[in-house]
Amino acid sequence: MEQTERKKRVILIGRSTAGKTTLCQRIAHQDLVYHKTQTVQIFNQTMIDTPGEYLQRRYFRGALMVTSVEADIILFVQDATEDTTWFPPSYNTQFGKPALGIVTKADIATPEQIETAKKFLTTAGASKIFVTSSVSGEGVDELLEFLGYL
Repeated sequence: MEQTERKKRVILIGRSTAGKTTLCQRIAHQDLVYHKTQTVQIFNQTMIDTPGEYLQRRYFRGALMVTSVEADIILFVQDATEDTTWFPPSYNTQFGKPALGIVTKADIATPEQIETAKKFLTTAGASKIFVTSSVSGEGVDELLEFLGYL
């Protein structure tokens, strides 16, 4: 009996409206429909989508720690059009797992905004950064290939 390799499970962490759910919808080949994520949601048994409040409210951050136990890789999601970040420096060290950075909304951001978002993610401890747009598809295939989803 041949054993198939399980796809890596990821958890998406970022502020509200960062594009976590939209990225999940793009990867799952679903229609891109905005809805506010109220609870942890699982897409395709491989993507754990979390509410932005889990990062934005200190008293919910423990929920991210508990939920991340089910993931193999942490994805920090940063909206390129935001001029601030909610990720503290070296935030990755809390998880003890590889952390990647995902810059979203690249299709509507300036090159300078994208560079700022990358710096935020690097400071948070992301080891590799992907620049993406869920609307145009930019960078999504590279992310999927890296994760072994393609």
